[in-house]
Amino acid sequence: MKVRISRGILEQIMSEAAADGNEVCGLLLGEGRRIRAIRPAANVAADPARHFELDPAVLIAAYRAARGGGARIIGHYHSHPGGVAVPSATDAACAMADGSLWLIVGGGAARLWVATGEDENARFVEALLDIL
Repeated sequence: MKVRISRGILEQIMSEAAADGNEVCGLLLGEGRRIRAIRPAANVAADPARHFELDPAVLIAAYRAARGGGARIIGHYHSHPGGVAVPSATDAACAMADGSLWLIVGGGAARLWVATGEDENARFVEALLDIL
C-alpha cells in the first residue's frame, strides 16, 4: 500500500517530534490513501516519555467535525523520542486491527504502518509514504 502525504505535513510532524522529549501525537486526516491534514493533540498518558494517549477532547472534536462534513480520521501519528520508527510492543497491545494508519517518527525517520489482523490482536504491515 502507498499513502500520499505532502512534504509540508510530514515536516510539521517531524518538527513537532524533534522539539519535544516526550512522545508527541496527533490525528491523520484525509481519505483513502491520502493524508491531507493533521490535528496535533496533547499527550495525556501517565508516562508521556514512554507512551502516548491522545487527548480525548481532540479526538471527539475531530469525529464531530467529520460527521459535519470535515475530513475523516484515517489514523494517527506519534513519536518514539529515544527509539526507532517501528511499532513497539505497547503499540501492538493498544492497536485495533482496523486498517488505520500509524505514522511513527523515531531516530530522525518517519515510517507508516497499517494496523491489520483477523481478530482483536493487531499486527502491523508497513506502507510506503509517497511524499508530494
